[in-house]
Amino acid sequence: MKRNREEEEEGEKINKKMEIVWQNPSHPPEKEDYIFHDGKRHVRPYYFEFVSHVNKRWEGKTIVDLFAQEFRGRSKDYYVSAVKCGRIQVDGENIPVSYIVKRCQKISHFLHRHEPPVMAWDVAILQNESDVLTVCKPASAPVHPCGQYRKNTVLGILQAEHGLAPLYPIHRLDRLVSGLLIMAKNPAKADIFRRHIEAGLVHKQYVAKVVGVFPEGEQVVDANIDYNAREGRSTAEVGISNGDSTLKGKAACTKFTRISTNGTHSIVLCEPITGRTHQIRVHLQCTGHPIANDMLYLSDNVIDRSTLGTTADRAAALSGISPATSCENHNEEYKYCSEDFIIDPMCTHCPNLAPNGFDGHEEGLWLHCVRYSGPEWVYECSYPDWASLS
Repeated sequence: MKRNREEEEEGEKINKKMEIVWQNPSHPPEKEDYIFHDGKRHVRPYYFEFVSHVNKRWEGKTIVDLFAQEFRGRSKDYYVSAVKCGRIQVDGENIPVSYIVKRCQKISHFLHRHEPPVMAWDVAILQNESDVLTVCKPASAPVHPCGQYRKNTVLGILQAEHGLAPLYPIHRLDRLVSGLLIMAKNPAKADIFRRHIEAGLVHKQYVAKVVGVFPEGEQVVDANIDYNAREGRSTAEVGISNGDSTLKGKAACTKFTRISTNGTHSIVLCEPITGRTHQIRVHLQCTGHPIANDMLYLSDNVIDRSTLGTTADRAAALSGISPATSCENHNEEYKYCSEDFIIDPMCTHCPNLAPNGFDGHEEGLWLHCVRYSGPEWVYECSYPDWASLS
């Protein structure tokens, strides 16, 4: 379908003199993609094609209304301009702003992608075997591409800096959690680990720094966990289902043992029997000894993550609770340099390196994975500095 001449001329003005290389998920990250500034690892903004397909709910909407209603991170005026200059296409073709989408059509959104920064810690390789790689995952970096993160992930960094790909993580670590991460180098090895985990043959150990004097002796928390994706947090449910009330959460059990205490904080060994979202964090909250810098579970106040363009953990920090520690100069403003990246005239984030809403302080949780063991295999990671109480 042809656009009218006025739309074509406006699109030509915006794209004039811009030689753009559009990336997609098949493009591997490279060393040169990263910029280190003020203790953070940033990704050099790049052009990327987001692809989606028209579902039943979208069918019959104009292309502009669809984006304005479904993707609210940008204004309706931006989407009008994006359609006019060909940054939004349907089935590989430019379309007018009045175009009505049909079921199963391919929609491409070409944009200048800014990824959130992560802390500038290395992804330290612990063991590099023929079919297994273990690393010490730094806090703040997600394991694999998700949401706004693609290159600023453990998998992306390992591929860019060490040429290690493909890799298959065999267990989860929350983005703000650090420590041992085990990855298989081939699907066959990943399947062996998966069978061990599903059969309950894997023993997992973490350490946490919690508030107060944790009780001596083994403490067992057996409480269902209900994860609310909208709020980005879990709640523990204690009780027995009966005819009048039903526990919504999934069964969860964690064992805790105090390692040391200084009267203000305690270092606790955490052994999750099950693997629910935020399980250790919410079960420690149940004991009355939450992780000492866990802003999401130090407070019972629920943060509505839908109103913020960031993670629930950061949303909790923005609620007025002061972080337990600080990072020097973390508020230092980034000064744009033309050598870092090219300003895109349509980008809603330029000239900033980080996307809107990700300019503040964020620290890793005092929760660290130290050991995974299974039938005839054991992998370990050293304790972090904060696990030594003075």
